[in-house]
Amino acid sequence: QVQLVESGGGLVQAGGSLRLSCAASGSLFSINFMGWYRQAPGKQRELVATIPSGGRTNYADSVMVRFTISRDNAKNTVYLQMNSLNPEDTAVYYCNFTLHQKVDGPAFNYWGQGTQVTVSS
Repeated sequence: QVQLVESGGGLVQAGGSLRLSCAASGSLFSINFMGWYRQAPGKQRELVATIPSGGRTNYADSVMVRFTISRDNAKNTVYLQMNSLNPEDTAVYYCNFTLHQKVDGPAFNYWGQGTQVTVSS
């Protein structure tokens, strides 16, 4: 079984920065896709940023330039550096991986437990 463990959320003032991390643990062979999503109160979960293996990063328009997604394949970890935060960024942030547990096995999708980011004005 694979688990995704997130860290780095918290309370920050507008204009501040936070760095989120999400690490996969357990038996896995490769991680194809890593991404961050967020869900604000009363709203649907939305894509924040994605980083496939060997591919181009993708960002929501609302976070372009301010957020940077990166990955460390050796640590099975994805990061989200968030700068110039504003109150509209307040949400629970979830990481999402698509991975293979075996070399010839199917791909599975996993979600982290979520980490709260609160930006005060």
